[in-house]
Amino acid sequence: MPKIKYVEHNGKEHEVEVPAGWSVMEGAVKNLIPGIDADCGGACACATCHVYVDAAWIGKLPPKADMEETMLDFAQDLEPTSRLSCQIKVTPELDGLVVRTPKSQH
Repeated sequence: MPKIKYVEHNGKEHEVEVPAGWSVMEGAVKNLIPGIDADCGGACACATCHVYVDAAWIGKLPPKADMEETMLDFAQDLEPTSRLSCQIKVTPELDGLVVRTPKSQH
């Protein structure tokens, strides 16, 4: 099972196994990772699951869909590696993925 590392804005790390097919957001919510609220439940209708993808991984993800781009406009503190974790499906190839949560979501 792929392992995802979630890093809080203060540097605290949480490495958890997330089943392939789940989203990075589902892995966070089901493992009680702070900083990923997922108010809309993963429907790409809010930006409360905003994360920064580690630069080494950004090129391994599918590009953002138009809806994700639109919803990211509602997120604070955007960076070039900003993504909505509900839109990142976990695959075996993402084993080791590192995402950070923004300070604004804590």
